[in-house]
Amino acid sequence: MPVPRGSPQAPWSWVCCNWVTSLFRSGAPAQRQFSSGGAYPNIPLSSPLPGVPEPVFATVNGQEKFETKVTTLDNGLRVASQNKFGQFCTVGILINSGSRYEAKYLSGIAHFLEKLAFSSTDRFDSKDEILLTLEKHGGICDCQTSRDTTMYAVSADSKGLDTVVGLLADVVLHPRLTDEEIEMTRMAVQFELEDLNMRPDPEPLLTEMIHEAAYRENTVGLHRLCPTENIAKIDREALHSYLRNYYTPDRMVLAGVGVEHEHLVECARKYLLGTRPAWGCEKAVDVDRSVAQYTGGVVKVKLSHFIPQVLELAVHPWLYGNTHSGARAGHVPCLELRAC
Repeated sequence: MPVPRGSPQAPWSWVCCNWVTSLFRSGAPAQRQFSSGGAYPNIPLSSPLPGVPEPVFATVNGQEKFETKVTTLDNGLRVASQNKFGQFCTVGILINSGSRYEAKYLSGIAHFLEKLAFSSTDRFDSKDEILLTLEKHGGICDCQTSRDTTMYAVSADSKGLDTVVGLLADVVLHPRLTDEEIEMTRMAVQFELEDLNMRPDPEPLLTEMIHEAAYRENTVGLHRLCPTENIAKIDREALHSYLRNYYTPDRMVLAGVGVEHEHLVECARKYLLGTRPAWGCEKAVDVDRSVAQYTGGVVKVKLSHFIPQVLELAVHPWLYGNTHSGARAGHVPCLELRAC
C-alpha cells in the first residue's frame, strides 16, 4: 500500500520534490546561493566582472624576439645561446670530433667515448652520483656521437645552470676512465654489435655500408661503430691520445637554449676557461684536417640469417644533383641491392 506524501514515513525524494516545486511557485529571486551565504547576480559573459581588474594582453608583432648570441672566450671556446620562455633549459657541449677523425687511431674510439660518457669524474665518484645531482634540478643527460660531432647535453631547471655547466665541464674534461668502466664499455659495445648483426632487418647497417662504399677508407667512410677486433685493444692510453688532440677548447661549443647569454658566458669562464684536462695540456698534434674524398665502390657482407644469404651493396656515381659535400660535382651515391 503506497505511503501518503505528507506522512512522516514518506520517502526523502518525495519531500525534496515537493520543496523544489514550492520554491519555483513562490517566485524566488534569480540569484545563486553560495556556501558562504552571499548571493551573486547573473552577469553575461560579454560584460566585465565587478571587482576584477581589467586584463592586460601582450602585443604580438609577428616577430620573435629570441636572438642567438655567440661569444668566443680567450681559449677559443665559443658560447652560443638563445633565450626562450620556459622553466627548463637545455645546455650541451658540442665537440668537433667523431669517427671521421680516427684514421690515425684505432677505429671505434668515438664509439667507446659515447658509452663512457657521464661516468665517474674528479668530482663525482660514479654515474649514480651524477644522476642524483641532476635529479635535484629535474635534469636528464645524454651523449650522442656521429661521424663528425660529439654532443654531451643536459636538460634541467634553468635555476640550476651553474650546476649543469660545472657538471658538463667535469664530464668532458675530467673523466676518470677507470679499468672497470672501460671493461664494462667493452661488454656494452660487444653486445650492441651482436644485437645489430642478429637483427633480421638490415636497415641499421645500411647507412654504415653506404658511407663505407662511397668514401672508402677516408673521413666519413670510416666505421662509426667499433670493429669487433678493436674492442680489446682500446684502453685508457688510446683514449687519452685521441682526447688530447680533439677535445680542445677551439673545437668546442657550449650551447644553451632557455638561458640568459651573460649567465652562460659567466659559467663558461668559471668552469671551461683555464682548466687543465685529465689528459694534460700538451699541444694537439696530428689533427686530421683532410677533406672527404668520394670514391664509390662495392661492399659485400655475408649474413647467414638473411634470405637471400648474401646482401651486396654497391654505390655508383650517377648523373644527378650533388647532395653530399665531398662528392664529385653532378654525382651522388646510388644504392643498389643485388641478391646472390
